[in-house]
Amino acid sequence: MNNIIEISHLMKSFGDVKAVQDLSFRVREGELFAFLGINGAGKSTTINIMCGQLKKDGGAVRVNGMELERNSDKIKGSLGVVFQNSVLDKTLSVKDNLKSRAALYGITGQALKKRLSELAKLLEFDDLLNRTLGKLSGGQRRRIDIARALLNHPKILILDEPTTGLDPQTRSILWNVIEELRKKEKMTVFLTTHYMEEAADADYVVILDSGKIAAEGTPLSLKNTYTGDFITVYNTPEDEIKRLGTEYTAVRDAFRLSIPDTAAATELIIKHPEIFRDYEVVKGKMDDVFLAVTGKKLSGGSEK
Repeated sequence: MNNIIEISHLMKSFGDVKAVQDLSFRVREGELFAFLGINGAGKSTTINIMCGQLKKDGGAVRVNGMELERNSDKIKGSLGVVFQNSVLDKTLSVKDNLKSRAALYGITGQALKKRLSELAKLLEFDDLLNRTLGKLSGGQRRRIDIARALLNHPKILILDEPTTGLDPQTRSILWNVIEELRKKEKMTVFLTTHYMEEAADADYVVILDSGKIAAEGTPLSLKNTYTGDFITVYNTPEDEIKRLGTEYTAVRDAFRLSIPDTAAATELIIKHPEIFRDYEVVKGKMDDVFLAVTGKKLSGGSEK
């Protein structure tokens, strides 16, 4: 796959605060790319530079094969952005909001009618088109925010914490739509999130800490590098668990053993079959990775 975003040695400071420090990474076309970090890590600064809303101090940014400084307008036209806070007008109807945004891309008349129909069907808001945006629920408004970002058939969809505070049903609708568009249109998704189960589904993850990359890789490679495996043993007395000589914690109705890797877990189970009568083995989660890498917690939900 081709690189659709290329960031090289990016630098940005605000006075004495170095928001982004020598940042370099690549995003491949069509992938779900997760960009993680606590507030202030440099995520929003990087996104604002990519979108042409903020000037960089140094480094290079290429989007869809174009240099940002020479092709800012073309690059903006290939992006769809869902910001943390809605940029739509609460006093207008859903239809008027989307109509005014579409006009900025030159989408009018029959083209607009067709696109609105497509998006209303995809995001299940056909019955909301004539309602005032400010009277909608948070989940309904978020669907309209996503629709606004998709009006121009973007090659890259930037999602800045898109599902924070949403109910599970709305989150499911949004992710189903995004996955469908990735498959059909090879759309690239650039995601920041506090929900670790969303990051766990990414093709590639970059973890930022104080404007620098602290770790990067696929979710599996990060888990293998920064966390071990865990065996949860059920219906076994604690004195038998102690005999294993392995670090453990008590959880409800069970004990959770920390193991370096899958091979070590297998060896332990084979050696003590009388103890491992009812158990499950799982890899560490992205929450564990983030904590191991940064020493901080980044949590917005339970991971799959």
